[in-house]
Order: sequence, then structure tokens, then C-alpha cells
Amino acid sequence: MTELSDARLTHHLAQGAAEILKGIRNVGLLGGRNLGDAGDELAQSWISRVLDQHRPGDGFLSEEAADDLDRLSKERVWIVDPLDGTKEFATGRQDWAVHIALVENGVPIHAAVGLPDLGVVFDSSDVRAVGGPYARKIAVSRRRPPAIADAVAEALDFDLMPLGSAGAKAMHVLLGDCDAYVHSGGQYEWDQAAPVGVAKAAGLHCSRLDGSELTYNNRDTYIPDLLICRPELAEDILRVVNEKGH
Repeated sequence: MTELSDARLTHHLAQGAAEILKGIRNVGLLGGRNLGDAGDELAQSWISRVLDQHRPGDGFLSEEAADDLDRLSKERVWIVDPLDGTKEFATGRQDWAVHIALVENGVPIHAAVGLPDLGVVFDSSDVRAVGGPYARKIAVSRRRPPAIADAVAEALDFDLMPLGSAGAKAMHVLLGDCDAYVHSGGQYEWDQAAPVGVAKAAGLHCSRLDGSELTYNNRDTYIPDLLICRPELAEDILRVVNEKGH
């Protein structure tokens, strides 16, 4: 069997999970919650088996698996969300994603975010954020847009752009469709690690809303908030958040 680099394995995991998910949805035999549950389970099972075969010594953290705290003693940990945006996937929307990140000593060193309905995998080993004029939009949660995002949008004279998956929101900043992604109200490491890994590799600013650094593979996997934005906007956004509170 050919030995895969970490970068190639990360990409193939996102690509393969995307194909599995599109396949079970496109055949049309399941819908609603049954479709979402099947997608979560099948993509998770496949990713887990691949990592067991190719990286048996690494740690693992996933939304769809029991947390094995042995990962805390590992330098290398895969942090995965096989299907981020289950409701979007199950209802035929495009804003769902596959998240794959390899974290070393708390920092994503390889990451991939698949947007299957767009037919693309964004890979930290080969990615660059779109520059040019501002879109004047801020990506926010479709179901729970945070109040602080309204304050930021008002201060910058931007509009809000509601989207589903965290990966979709982050990648739309990378693509230049939005200028920032502002989130409060809580996420988990699997929501963030891959999008942050790709966004940072592309040259975007990534931090907590207080400006502090994001770290992964912690005992407590909950993270209260997130900012991903064009780097030249970070200072202004963080100032508004500090003034208004979140």
C-alpha cells in the first residue's frame, strides 16, 4: 500500500467522505432526520477505519464518536466532523461541509474543508484567500445569528449573510463572498479546527472574539466564540466587540 503524506491523507479523507455523503443523498431513498443520521454514521465509520489503518498511533476526536481522552497524551490528534451542517445536508441545501484536521501540540498543521455540493475541497497545503474589494458582508449562523454580529455590521456598514455549516461560513470568507465570520454562543473543537486550519493557511485572521489564540485538543472541547476575517479588518472588528461586549 502506498504511504500517504499527512497532507494527502487529509485531503483524501475530506474528498472520500464527501463522495459517501453525496451518494447516499442523491440516491433518494432517505430523507429528513433519517438521511442526516445515516450521513453522520456512514461518513464517521469510513473516516475512522481509514485512520485506524493509516495512522493507528494518532489520537482522534470527532463529533460522532465517544471522546477517548487518551488523545490528551498524544502529540498528533485528528479532529473531525464528518458532516457539519446535518440539517442543511438533509434538506437539500448546499451550505454543509466535511471537516478534517490534524492537530499537533494544539495547532492544526494540516486541514481540509470539503464543500461537496460545490465540488471542492479546500486544503491547507494549497490555498489562498481572495482579495480585492470588500463584499461588505459578515457570515453568521443561519439559526442563531449572534447579537454582536449586528453591532459589528452596523459599525462597518456591512450586511449579515446567514449560512449553515461553520466550514461553509469560513470558506465563503476565503472565497471573498464575505469579509468576516463572527460567531458567539458556543461551538466545539470539531466545528472549528479544520476551518481555522484552512483559513489561517490562506492568510486570514483567526481568533477568539477577545483576540486570544485558538488551541485544540483540550480536555474541554467547548469553545465559546470565533472570528475569521480578512486580516486588515481584525483590529476594527475586535475593537467593536470589546466596546459592545458579547
